[in-house]
Amino acid sequence: MILSSHFREALVYACELHAEQVRKGSGVPYVAHLLGVASIALEYGAKEDEAIAALLHDAIEDQGGVSTKQEIQRRFGETVATIVDGCSDTDQIPKPPWRERKQAYIDHIPNAEASVRLVSAADKLYNARSIVQDYRQVGEAIWERFTGGASGTLWYYRAIVDAFKRVEITPLVEELDRVVSQLEQLVSSESTDKTLEKTRLY
Repeated sequence: MILSSHFREALVYACELHAEQVRKGSGVPYVAHLLGVASIALEYGAKEDEAIAALLHDAIEDQGGVSTKQEIQRRFGETVATIVDGCSDTDQIPKPPWRERKQAYIDHIPNAEASVRLVSAADKLYNARSIVQDYRQVGEAIWERFTGGASGTLWYYRAIVDAFKRVEITPLVEELDRVVSQLEQLVSSESTDKTLEKTRLY
């Protein structure tokens, strides 16, 4: 598949929307995340509309809510706008409480269209890989970046994997499951090491 000028336009628009954003804790420009999610989506078979939605998947949630959804629809069509909307855990400003938003997002996944699940799983895979990488570098301090802390974050990623698997187990979902399991093992191992260290001290 050769990507058209629509994809390039979406990339420019995404860069404009998220120009002032950086990734939590790392300071990496947010566009790196958007490019990463689009790359994963394409690697797992995304069509152009799905790849464009991957670039814009956080636009409604983080950059304007309903008005941004309307602008995406105007520029890129109903299909892209619907996918982006389906990947957003809220279009409300201010956002509802964290746990409420995440549970609602989990609950909607089994009924979401395949395109929404593809882009959403690509997003979650990118994030899970980033958490694993950063956890190895900074350890438990990473959880200060997340509203849900360690327990909430681990709950969310395992629950979202289970929600995807209730619909179908694709290679993308399998990879997400593998990375989330890796994160769980890292955290469990760290906890065990700390317990052993305390035992030695006493």
